[in-house]
Amino acid sequence: MIIELDMQSDIPIYTQLTNQIIEGIASGSLKPGEALPSVRSLASDIGINLHTVNKAYQLLKQEDYIHIHRQKGVVVNPNGMPEANQEFSDKQSAQIRPLIAEAILRGVSLTEMKEMLERIYREIEPPVNKADHKKE
Repeated sequence: MIIELDMQSDIPIYTQLTNQIIEGIASGSLKPGEALPSVRSLASDIGINLHTVNKAYQLLKQEDYIHIHRQKGVVVNPNGMPEANQEFSDKQSAQIRPLIAEAILRGVSLTEMKEMLERIYREIEPPVNKADHKKE
């Protein structure tokens, strides 16, 4: 998986890193149980502060995307991701609301929003699931 960070972005680097790792897991680029680079190694490879990588890893650990073991290092959750529950749904709604409000203010229609969401969803979803959607 290639990590691309925009150092000029308003989005904090640790957030960009967290989002890209989550997308890597969602797309199947990172598999359950797969090892991730150590904090020091990743920081060195992409040229950022190790505390930034550590913050991203800690957030991913809190959300159960990764496990951090003393012997095994950092690995993608080998048990896969937990199912969506009400808490997850509430968190997602809270994150999406401002995006929808901004889209409304800028004249983006509901149809355009749906099309954008579907396009992004299909770009990220793993190839196995893409075949399932063709049946729909």
